[in-house]
Formats: sequence, C-alpha cells, structure tokens
Amino acid sequence: ETGEFRYSDLTNGAAHLAELDSKALEQEIPPDEKQAMLPGDEKCIETKLFWRRFAVLAVFSLYSLVNAFQWIQYSIITNIFAHFYNVSSDKIDWLSIVYMVAYVPLIFPATWLLDKKGLKLTALMGAGLNCVGAWVKCASVRPDLFGVTMTGQIICSVAQVFILGLPSRIASVWFGPKEVSTACATAVLGNQLGVAIGFLLPPVLVPNTVEDIKLMGHNISVMFYGTAVVSTALFILTVIVMEDRPPLPPSQAQAVLLDCAPEDYSYRQSIINLFKNKPFILLLISYGVMTGSFYSVSTLLNQMIMACYEELNAGRIGLTLVVAGMVGSIICGLWLDHTKTYKMTTLIVYILSFIGMVLFSFTLNLNRIYLVFFTAGVLGFFMTGYLPLGFEFGVEITYPESEGTSSGLLNAFAQIFGILFTLIQGKLTTNYRPLAGNLFLCVWIFLGIFLTALIKSELKRNNVNMGIDSKTLQAVSHVLSFSLREIFSFLFSFC
Repeated sequence: ETGEFRYSDLTNGAAHLAELDSKALEQEIPPDEKQAMLPGDEKCIETKLFWRRFAVLAVFSLYSLVNAFQWIQYSIITNIFAHFYNVSSDKIDWLSIVYMVAYVPLIFPATWLLDKKGLKLTALMGAGLNCVGAWVKCASVRPDLFGVTMTGQIICSVAQVFILGLPSRIASVWFGPKEVSTACATAVLGNQLGVAIGFLLPPVLVPNTVEDIKLMGHNISVMFYGTAVVSTALFILTVIVMEDRPPLPPSQAQAVLLDCAPEDYSYRQSIINLFKNKPFILLLISYGVMTGSFYSVSTLLNQMIMACYEELNAGRIGLTLVVAGMVGSIICGLWLDHTKTYKMTTLIVYILSFIGMVLFSFTLNLNRIYLVFFTAGVLGFFMTGYLPLGFEFGVEITYPESEGTSSGLLNAFAQIFGILFTLIQGKLTTNYRPLAGNLFLCVWIFLGIFLTALIKSELKRNNVNMGIDSKTLQAVSHVLSFSLREIFSFLFSFC
C-alpha cells in the first residue's frame, strides 16, 4: 500500500503528477513511505507526518483563544465598562472595533514577516504582544484610566495581526493532505472558543454592581490579571514548541514548494498574482461580507439582547452562537478532507447562513427566549462554520502562493467589512431597533451568495497532491459545476 508519483510534465511552473498506483489515492499511506519526486532532481524527497504537529496546533489554538477572549471581553458587558470608566457605549464599542482597524494597515508587514522570516518568529510576535497587552490592561483598573485600557487593547489588536493568518499556514506546513482542512478548522476553532469564553466569563466575573464601583474595579482586576497570567504561560510554551516547519514535508504540494529557491520568491509579485486571480477576488469580497457580519453581530450582541432581554442572556446567547459555530467548523473541516468539494460546501453554508440570519432577526423580539437561543445556534453553526471554509478554499484556488498571504488578505477584507458593518448596524440599532440593523446584514449576505456562486473552483493544491491530470480535472470540474447549479437552484427556490 505505498504510492509513488513522478512528474510527467512541467508547464509554466505548474507540476502535473502522473499516478502510478490508483489504490494509493483511496487508502491511507504510511507517512514514512510517501515520496515526492521533485522537478529537476534525480532523488525522491520523503514526506512524513510528525507528532509534533499536534503540539504546534494546540499551542497556537490556545494563544489564539486568549487573543479572541480579549477582543470580546469588553463588548459583551458594554454597559458595565461604560459605567466604570464613565464613557459612552460607543467608546466601549471602539475597544472591539480597534481589532479590525489595526489589522488592515498591518496585514502586509505581518504577511511579509511570515513569508520571509517564518512561522516561529511570527507566532512569537503574536503570543508576545498578546501577553504585553494583557499586562497593560492590568494597570488600567481605575475609572480615570480608560486611555490605558485602550492602549492595552491596541497592543492586543496588533498581536491579532500575527495570529489570524496562521491557521492555513500551520495546516499546510505541518499536516497531510487527508487532514489539512480539519487541522485548519481546529486552528480556527481556538479563536472561536476564545470568543465563546469571552461571551460566557465576563458577565460571571464582572457582575453589574452599579452601587459599588470599588467592587466592580476589583472584579475587573481579577479578570485582567487572570488573562495576563495565562497569556504569559502560553508565550513560554510558544517559545518551546513552535517551529517553522517539520524536518520533512507532510505532502506532495509542500515538497514541490520546498524545491523552489527562496531567492526566486517575490512577496510583491505574490500580492500582484493574488489580485489578478479573479476567483480569489470574488472570494475576498464574499468572505469579507460573511465574516464582517459575524464580527458585527458579536460586537453588538449585548446591545441587541439588552433591548429585549436581561443582560445575562447576552453572554449565554453569544456562547450558544459560538459553540454551535465551533461544531460547524469541525464538521466542515472533516467534510472537506473527505470530499474536497470546496465550492459546493462553501455555497451551501453561505445560503444556510443567510437563512439563519433571517430567522435570528425575526425571532429576536418575539419575547420567546428559547427561540432566540435556537436561531442563534443555527446562525452560529453556519456563519462561524464558514470561516475555515474560506481559508481552505482560498489556499486551493491560489496555490502555490503563500497560505499566509492569501489568508491575511481574506482577514483584511473581513476587518474592513467588519468595521463598516459594526458602525452602520450600531447606528441602525441605536436609532431604530435591532431588526433594522440585522436586516441590513441580511441584504449583504444575500449579495454574498451570488458572489460565491460566481467563483470558478480549481483545486490547485489538491490536484498536485492527488496527481490528477488536466483532462481529468476539466471533466470533474464540469460535473461539479453542473451539480452546483442544481443545488443552488434548489436551495435558492427554498429561500
């Protein structure tokens, strides 16, 4: 049960693999028996999976979790922080929005650092800045020190720039073809779990003691110091565990990339290539709309729920939304590894996210709290379950461009849309009611469905790994596009 592949043709730098053993595509190949023949080389490069990959994934997921927790810890108890610092709720919203604002100008230096200096240094920057920001917040627990807590949050928002683009890089560099999408989903899961804990813990740790500011400050201090201690421990683990890449590549696609001379790589040309890729441009916009909507809903959830229910329910509903999304992420990752139907899965999840958003919008003010929990769970399952789909789809249609660069650009567009959506939805929610703001998002998500349907799906990375020739690819693409049209028509008529 071993499989060997050789390069039958090299055209415009694209490697086409001829399959020598068809059973190898259907059965799991022992990692130490996989080999990749590199172009222009007489020897075979061995591919192997290392146990260390799980430690790398776990440490990254944990410090990503803490960074996400710090993003949402203010907005879920907006009214409490606004009272403690004696500022308006708009200023507390900016403690969340700053995460999105910081990402856009810093994404290019961050992805350059990842491509030029490697995974370890980038991970250390993310974990280190996350730790520093957490300790700065510990010095801000006084009503007149809102500026200090904003400074700490800005540092954490810079840390996020070195975190959000890493899931697809870690998955591609450390994990094999049959587990890469699940690994990416797991890495994204850490961030989602941080948001879930951010919805759950702050209302518990910092109850609304309006009559006792001193007690409120003590409770905030407990939350800040606890976060700082955990961030420090994770930074130390990052130093110990994280490495740029394993000694041997985990897949055929990574073996091909390793054979390319580093001096031939141009970060500037990589960016140009990505912006010339029409399917990727469509994905940028559709991913930005969906993820920006999630950021907006997460930031304003407290205000939406407080308009209809008591404040403790905001955290619980937020937890339901994100936990359901975590389940959705893992299921989508496993499904992609099993089927490789990237566009079909992405499109269906997008349509179901739209349905979930509509249901959530119209059940929010019915005074039926169990309905809100249910519709929030449906919305979260599909909306946050979409996040790893976008990452992996982007890597597939842009290979051999850097995974960090494509993921970074996807996140940048998500932050841009997140800022705009949060500001506009916030105004609509304040001036009118939550339904108006939610319907605004529904319109944009509906537009995103059409943009996703227009994306031409060419799974370049998977094709290299599987050794499928171009004629087979065209036939498969034709069949899948026909199936997609049928599925889209059915689901669209259902909507």
